[in-house]
Amino acid sequence: MPVVPVADAQVHYDIAGSGPALVLVHGTGSGGAAVNWGSTVPHFTGAHTVITPDLSGAGRTTDSGAPLTVEGLAAQVIAVIEHAGRGPVDLLGFSMGAPVAAAVAALRPDLVQRLILVAGWAHTGGDEYLRNLFTLWQTLGGHDSDAFGRHVTMTGFSRGFLNGIGREQVELLIPNLPATPGTLRHVDLDTRIDIRALLPRITAPTLVIGCTQDATVPVEHSRALHAALAGSSYAELDAGHVAFFEREAEFVGLVRDFVLVS
Repeated sequence: MPVVPVADAQVHYDIAGSGPALVLVHGTGSGGAAVNWGSTVPHFTGAHTVITPDLSGAGRTTDSGAPLTVEGLAAQVIAVIEHAGRGPVDLLGFSMGAPVAAAVAALRPDLVQRLILVAGWAHTGGDEYLRNLFTLWQTLGGHDSDAFGRHVTMTGFSRGFLNGIGREQVELLIPNLPATPGTLRHVDLDTRIDIRALLPRITAPTLVIGCTQDATVPVEHSRALHAALAGSSYAELDAGHVAFFEREAEFVGLVRDFVLVS
């Protein structure tokens, strides 16, 4: 369980497997890497050294509790890569982790061999749907944790997926994103995302993955990221926001194909 100090934070990360390094950057939620990537990591450890940091507000990482910034979280990912001594790496960011990963690739191109952005977005303020969704999460999180968990579950997964797994399994999903102070710090950052100025600085080969049934970050945001990144590749999964749960085999296949042949 390595730890690296970054500004006011003690950033924890896990490392598993062997081979070229693949860094997975989690999305919103205090569960951090364990919740996002627990079932995904084993698919890659046979051919990769997989590194999964817990960003501030999540997992075992501790800090002062100050408001988060994309650049500050990117600095944590950069420090983890350097501390692990594995760069340049293939870097994948999901949801909130996508703008963070994009910032890493823009600010430290020497550390990123290939970049994968999953269900991400570049600018919250330009989309009233997105801005209002995150504002609603802030309100629910401050007053009704169960309602917060239910709304996140409803928007995080497609209707077909939720109906397919049934009520008992859906009820088990709801506590996976509790309205903890760490989660709400992430949601606060979500309301302020704007990495448009960084996108032209990204030079790494990039794959953008959108989710056609995404009710958290609508797929148009992934399409816009692809359009903004000259020379990037693009793929869509017929899934809700958490595509690596709904379409695990397809997701793993897309990532494997990109990091092995690009």
